[in-house]
Amino acid sequence: MSKPSLRLKSADMASISQSPVTFSGSLSSATSASDLLRSSINGANGAPLKTLGRGHVGPRRKGLNIIAKVRKVKKHEYPWPQDPDPNVKGGVLSHLSPFKPLKEKPKPVTLEFEKPLMDLQKKIIDVQKMANETGLDFSDQIISLENKYRQALKDLYTHLTPIQRVNIARHPNRPTFLDHVFNITDKFVELHGDRAGYDDPAIVTGIGTINGKRFMFMGHQKGRNTKENIQRNFGMPTPHGYRKALRMMYYADHHGFPIVTFIDTPGAFADLKSEELGQGEAIAHNLRTMFGLKVPIISIVIGEGGSGGALAIGCANKLLMLENAVFYVASPEACAAILWKTAKASPKAAEKLKITANELCRLQVADGIIPEPLGGAHADPHWTSEQIKKSILESMDELEKMGTEELLRHRMLKFRKIGGFQEGLPVDPEKKVNMKRKEEPRPGLISDKVLQGEVNKLKEQILKAKETSSINMDQNGLIEKLQREINYEFSEAAKALGIEEKLSKMREEFAKAENEQLTAGQLESLENLKTKFNENLAMAPNYGRLKYKLSLLKEITEAKTFAENYKKTLPLKAKVNQKFKEVLEKSTLKENIEILKDEIEKSGVSSIEEFDQELKEKVIEVREQVESEFVNALESSGVHVASKFGQTSMSMIKAKVDELNAEINQIIQDVIESTPDLKNKIEILKLEVVKDKNAPSKESKEKIEGLQQQIKQDVADIMSSAAVKDKYEQLQAELAELSGGSDGSLIKEPSFA
Repeated sequence: MSKPSLRLKSADMASISQSPVTFSGSLSSATSASDLLRSSINGANGAPLKTLGRGHVGPRRKGLNIIAKVRKVKKHEYPWPQDPDPNVKGGVLSHLSPFKPLKEKPKPVTLEFEKPLMDLQKKIIDVQKMANETGLDFSDQIISLENKYRQALKDLYTHLTPIQRVNIARHPNRPTFLDHVFNITDKFVELHGDRAGYDDPAIVTGIGTINGKRFMFMGHQKGRNTKENIQRNFGMPTPHGYRKALRMMYYADHHGFPIVTFIDTPGAFADLKSEELGQGEAIAHNLRTMFGLKVPIISIVIGEGGSGGALAIGCANKLLMLENAVFYVASPEACAAILWKTAKASPKAAEKLKITANELCRLQVADGIIPEPLGGAHADPHWTSEQIKKSILESMDELEKMGTEELLRHRMLKFRKIGGFQEGLPVDPEKKVNMKRKEEPRPGLISDKVLQGEVNKLKEQILKAKETSSINMDQNGLIEKLQREINYEFSEAAKALGIEEKLSKMREEFAKAENEQLTAGQLESLENLKTKFNENLAMAPNYGRLKYKLSLLKEITEAKTFAENYKKTLPLKAKVNQKFKEVLEKSTLKENIEILKDEIEKSGVSSIEEFDQELKEKVIEVREQVESEFVNALESSGVHVASKFGQTSMSMIKAKVDELNAEINQIIQDVIESTPDLKNKIEILKLEVVKDKNAPSKESKEKIEGLQQQIKQDVADIMSSAAVKDKYEQLQAELAELSGGSDGSLIKEPSFA
C-alpha cells in the first residue's frame, strides 16, 4: 500500500489566503490553490497526483511549489490467507490468530539438575554409535543403560525440590497458553482489543469449544523464542491486557459462557507507563468483577503465577495447578534478596515460601494437581494438554450443578477460608503429629559421601565427649536413616533380581493370614526365596552401595553401644575418682608416700628399672597398701571389685604366660624339625602362597586351604601332648592362687585349632 504525502513551499503564504492563485503551464486555469489541493487528494479530473508534476504560482521569485511524493511502507501482513482452508483444525476463523507452529524445532535446554541424565543419554548414544560402526551386538548394554536412564529419570522427577520445580516452570520450551488451547479445543477464535485503543499481546482471549460446548478462554501468553518473548513482553501484561480480559469476562457473563483462565506470568509489567495507565486499578477492578460473575470460573496455573499479575485472572471457583507449576506472592530470588540480602539463597526461599502444587493443595489454596509426564510438560505437550482437558471437563461438570447463588458463595468461601483458623479448638492428635513431622529425604537420594560425613561427624562427637567425660547425643536418628537407606537398597536389589513380584504376592498371602500360623508350604517358600535372594545378591547392580551402607550401619551401631556403655560408667568413674582422692588423703598413707618420695629423690635415680632391690620392695609395699585401702573403700561404698590384681601380680602373670608361650613355641619348633612330613607341608604352603600371590586361581586357593587345614591339625595334635597340658594346668592353678582364691575364670582357655 502506498500513501501520498504533500509538501508546500511558500515565500509568501499570505497570498494563498488573500486571493485565488493561478498556476502556470497546462494547469493555468482560474482554479484556486485550495481547490487544487482538494482535487489532488481526491484524484480530481481523473489525473493521478503523481502526474501533476510541479506547479509554480505567481511570480517565480514568490511562487508556490506543490510537490507530491510516494512514501514506501511495509505491506500489512493480514493473518487471513488468500485461499483459506475451510477444513483447518479449529475452523476457518482460526486463521485470524497470528499464532502459528514454529518453523524450526526448539533447541533442547538442559537444566542444571538434569546433567547426570544427559551423561547417561550420551553413553547410550555412544554405545549405539559404536554398535553401528563395528556391527557388533550391544543390545544388552543398551537395554541396561536405557533402564538405568528411565529409573534415574523417575527418581529425579518424582522427588524434585521446590527450586527445581521453579526452574521447570520457567523452562524455555514449556508449552504456552495457546499451545494448550489449540490442543484441547475443537474450534478457537481469538478476540482482540480492550476497546480503549490497545491490544496487549501478553494476554490472549478467545472463544473455543470442547466437545461442542463453548468456553471463554483467556490467559498469559509467553513467547516460544526470543523474538516472540519480546513481542509478548515475556508474558507480563500491561493495564490494557487486564482490561481486555475484563471485557471478555463481561462478554462471557452476558452470554453464559464458562470461563477458563490459564496463568503463566512472572507478574504484571511494572514500568512507569503501566503505572501511569493504572496498573493497580486494572488488577483491582478484575478482582472485584470476578467475584460477581455468574458463570463458573476455572483457573489453571501452567507455569509460574506471580503475585497480583496472576491473581487478576485467577479469582476462580477452582484453582488447578500443573504438577511442576508454582504460584507465589514474590519470586524466590526476590524473597531471598529481601530476607538474606542475596539471590543465591533462592533455594532456601523457595522451600520456605511453600509455592509448589503439593504445598498449596495442602494449604487449600489450590484445589487440584494436574499430572505432568516425566521430564516436565515440555517432554510431551499433547499428553499434558489432554490431562488439562480432562480436568476442565470434570471440574465444569461439578460446578454446573450449582445454582447462581451457590456458585458465587462457593467462590467467595474458597478465598475466605485461606489462612483462616479458629482459636480454642483442640488439634487432632494425628494432625498435630503431621504438623511437627519433618519430611525426610527419599531413600536412595542421599549420597554415600553425605552418609559417611554424618557417621564421621558422630564419631568425632563421641571422641570429644569422651575427652570431656560427658556424652549427650542421639544416634537413633542416623541409625533410622541408614536403615531406611538399606531397606531401599534391598528393595532395589529385589527389583533388579526379578523377585519383587514374588515378594509382593507373599506379603499379600501373609497379610490375609493375619494372626494365623503360617503353613509348612508358606514357610518353605519363604526360605527358598530367602536363599535365592542371598545367593544372587552379589549380582545386583547396587550390591556395592548396599554393602557400604551396611558397613556404615555396623560402625554407627558400635559407636552407639560404646556411647551407651561409656555413659553408664561416667557416674561410677566419678565415684571411683572421688574415693581414690579420699584414700590418698589418709594420714598414714600420705606419710608413707612422702617418705618414699624422699628416699627416691635421695637415690638420684629417675627410672624404676634402676632402683635397687630394697627400694623396689618399698615401692611395691606402698603400692599394695594404697591398693588395699582403695579396694576396701570401694567395697564399703557398695562398689564390687571383681578382680584384686595389683601391678605386681599382673607382672608375675605376664611373665609366667610369656614363659609358657616360649616353651610351647619351642616344642612346636622341635616337633616340626623332627617331623619331615609336617616340615614339607609348610614349605609347599609357602611356595603356593608366593607363586599365586597376585592372582590366585581357584585350584591354587583350594590347595592352600587344604594344606592349612592339615598343618593346623598336626599342630593341634602337638598341643594336646601331656607335657604341654601339664604346664598349662600348672599355670592355671598359679593364676587362681594369685587372683585371691578365684576359679581363674578370667583366664580363657587357649584355642589351639
